[in-house]
Amino acid sequence: MKDVLTYKGYIATVHYSAEDDILHGKLEGIDDLVSFDGRSIDELKKAFKEAVDDYIEYCKKIGKEPERVCKGSFNIRITPELHRKAAQQAAVLGISLNQLVQKAIEKVVTHEEMPKTRKHAKVASY
Repeated sequence: MKDVLTYKGYIATVHYSAEDDILHGKLEGIDDLVSFDGRSIDELKKAFKEAVDDYIEYCKKIGKEPERVCKGSFNIRITPELHRKAAQQAAVLGISLNQLVQKAIEKVVTHEEMPKTRKHAKVASY
């Protein structure tokens, strides 16, 4: 099972390596590689925060804008049939396809229709 940490808008997945007996994680949703590790939960959480802070500071130092995980825009791939049905439903409702997709996502993330997959995943914010 993967757990997720969040800090300053960044998301990281966490894994356990039985071979090395260590917890390790990396920031998700950005192209830059930012990773961290720790031997305990507290050490891992501290390393995560330090990794995010170091990443932001490093980007400032080199004059680069730090990448952000969620910019409010993304591409999805669906079957042409589902695309057609969604476009038709949006037209019937008198809204844009973008609004239809947004409403569907809102429904899922507000737990109105939570998918069965990954129901044991945990999210921790710091």
